[in-house]
Amino acid sequence: MTTPRRALVVVDVQQEYFDGPLEIQYPPRGQSLANIVAAVDVAAAHDVPVVIVQHRMPDDAPIFVEGTPGWSLHPDLEARVDSSCKRVHKQYGSVFAGTDLAEWLRARDVDTITIVGYMTNNCDLATAVEAEGLGFAAEILSDATGSIHLANEAGQVSAQSLHTTLMVLLQSNFAAVTTATQWAQAVQSGTSLPKNNLIESAVQGRSATALV
Repeated sequence: MTTPRRALVVVDVQQEYFDGPLEIQYPPRGQSLANIVAAVDVAAAHDVPVVIVQHRMPDDAPIFVEGTPGWSLHPDLEARVDSSCKRVHKQYGSVFAGTDLAEWLRARDVDTITIVGYMTNNCDLATAVEAEGLGFAAEILSDATGSIHLANEAGQVSAQSLHTTLMVLLQSNFAAVTTATQWAQAVQSGTSLPKNNLIESAVQGRSATALV
């Protein structure tokens, strides 16, 4: 198995997710933030390219308006951003839509993106799904991402249930799901991370359901 050529994609670690209606609920914000920062440090120590993404909305939007406090990166992350980082401003869920990121990654022979940041249930999911079509393998760190409680006309779901469900979904096809610690070990050893597939996940799911 060849050594992955990774880039760490840090998605929208902005103040909007630490205060207000989009406040991350699971895993705990402090825990996920600490793991995000640790992943950036690991990447820097092992020459893994780092991409810093910020979501940007029109000036009349209620959130993510450039220049407002909520648009800013969390200070713990901002302190680690330097000129070697690729900075991306996006307006859609996926970090690839409407940006030059795919071309930037290909120019550096990156074949695997590692996703950290927010939110699991929106931009992380969209990024992992689009990565497949663009030819990039994806990894996602379950404890360096986060979800929110949701409720609408279709029903309601807690952040923990949503996050856990999406990790199972992603591991079944779109991304290798791991922890920040396990990822750091894989980076240090230059090894790939295991990803399941839809058929195996379906068979295991049917077996697990039969035992309930």
